[in-house]
Amino acid sequence: MEVSVVLVLQARGLGDLLAAVPALRALRRAEPRSKIVLAAPHRLEQIVDLISSVDELVPTADPAALIWDGPAPELAVNLHGADGASARALADTGADRIIGHRSPALAKLAGPRWDPEAHVVDRWCQLLESAGIAADRRNLGLVPPVASLSRRDCVVVHIGAGAPARRWPPERFAAVVRHLLVLGRDVVLTGDPFERDIAVQVAAQAGLPDDRVLAGRQNLTDLAATVAEASLVISGDTGVAHLATAFGTRTVLLFGPTPPRRGGPPAHLLGRHAVLWAGQVGDPEGRSPDPGLLRIGVPEVVSAVDAQLNKQDWADSTRSRYRRVG
Repeated sequence: MEVSVVLVLQARGLGDLLAAVPALRALRRAEPRSKIVLAAPHRLEQIVDLISSVDELVPTADPAALIWDGPAPELAVNLHGADGASARALADTGADRIIGHRSPALAKLAGPRWDPEAHVVDRWCQLLESAGIAADRRNLGLVPPVASLSRRDCVVVHIGAGAPARRWPPERFAAVVRHLLVLGRDVVLTGDPFERDIAVQVAAQAGLPDDRVLAGRQNLTDLAATVAEASLVISGDTGVAHLATAFGTRTVLLFGPTPPRRGGPPAHLLGRHAVLWAGQVGDPEGRSPDPGLLRIGVPEVVSAVDAQLNKQDWADSTRSRYRRVG
């Protein structure tokens, strides 16, 4: 008996994939007997495995490069965008049915209009709901992967971002790290391989040993495990922030130039997240730090860090005090 196929396109980065988790799980519930195939970048495979709703990954870093040589999917779902390339890529698979936002490239597609102000989690859930598929926006959690090296209770300072516009200056990160070291906290610096030089610069300015610079030395599974075990994550608007949300790790998040209402932690989870935002919208793909992001100073971040660490310390002491014996 031939198994029907549901093809899902989400050929973006880590944060976009994690924001689509509730939608992917909704599709799994709606299509329990179907084979769910996700077209996404190959580098995200280790995180895809944690979602437990995808049967196969088709490596796809760009919708226009999607190669589909299997039988026509029974259903194709566009969790990538409303752009012409993604709409055409799914149409070219010969799918019997397509769920996606309206696109000039696919006139027959009768989906909802794209709302640029929608929160990214809501956007994908609403898309499925428009097609009669119920989705739970709260279903964002992931089970942490097994760590190759435990870094429990460290503070993760993620210096990276997908574009320079979203990257807080290195000297400011260094000032925050110095504050954490004065507090006696175990600090590690994370980032992508191409950001290792920035991380080394931050470490040198802060007096942090080189072995605490993990940027460029971890695969995605190790990074996820580090975030899951951390007592706190300090990050800009990037995929690591979404990882912390998925694992329930406390955060201090620096938003700009994109407002957190579009991609920050959902409202029901804000109790664990300190979100800093100067209220100035700009170009998220800009080549220099956004002026709105630069309005967030070191004192504001240090204050938020202290408040989050105090909450974590109180929670840890309470668990220890009431731990069952025997």
